[in-house]
Amino acid sequence: MLILSCPYLYTVVAWSWDYHRVDLSEGKRYSAAIVLGGFTSTDDQQNGYFNATADRFIQGMRLYETGKVSHILITGGNGQLIHGGYSEGEWTKLQLKQLQVPDSAVLIEGKSRNTYENAKFSKELLQNRGLKPKYLLVTSAFHMRRALMIFRNQGMDVDPYPCNFFLGGDAFSFQQLIPDFVIVTYWPTYFKEIVGYMVNSKM
Repeated sequence: MLILSCPYLYTVVAWSWDYHRVDLSEGKRYSAAIVLGGFTSTDDQQNGYFNATADRFIQGMRLYETGKVSHILITGGNGQLIHGGYSEGEWTKLQLKQLQVPDSAVLIEGKSRNTYENAKFSKELLQNRGLKPKYLLVTSAFHMRRALMIFRNQGMDVDPYPCNFFLGGDAFSFQQLIPDFVIVTYWPTYFKEIVGYMVNSKM
């Protein structure tokens, strides 16, 4: 517990694992931003709402509004074993409509339950719509390493565009040596990503 509650150790591991900020070349354009789901949750009545990873949605919108991409592809169904029919992709489509993003610029993939299916179904949808690469892959910095590997293993020509950063840098301070037991609750995110990376790398 003392080791896992050390802020400095967490910072070193997280900073080494996370994808860092990407500056896009001026004038470079992509046919689509593939925005991975996971940025919404539901209440007891299956009403959707944006959660702590909503920066994925925000950055997807930002890329579209600034002309970096011509289309937004939202990929995400429902990853819960038991759910009430909620589809993240379909719910997000309504939000984009309210923000007056034209239907012609929006692609919704609402069946996937995990990152592997995100890649598989997104590839099929983009091919059916005739949108050729390159694409931008938009997901949280902690998730990008695994997601990028999975998408490229599916033959997707994608560039990473990480967001939803947990860390601002890796600068050391003595305060980081003081145990903080809140840090213990952060580790499962990285354990899941590292194990998932190893499993998916063998597929």
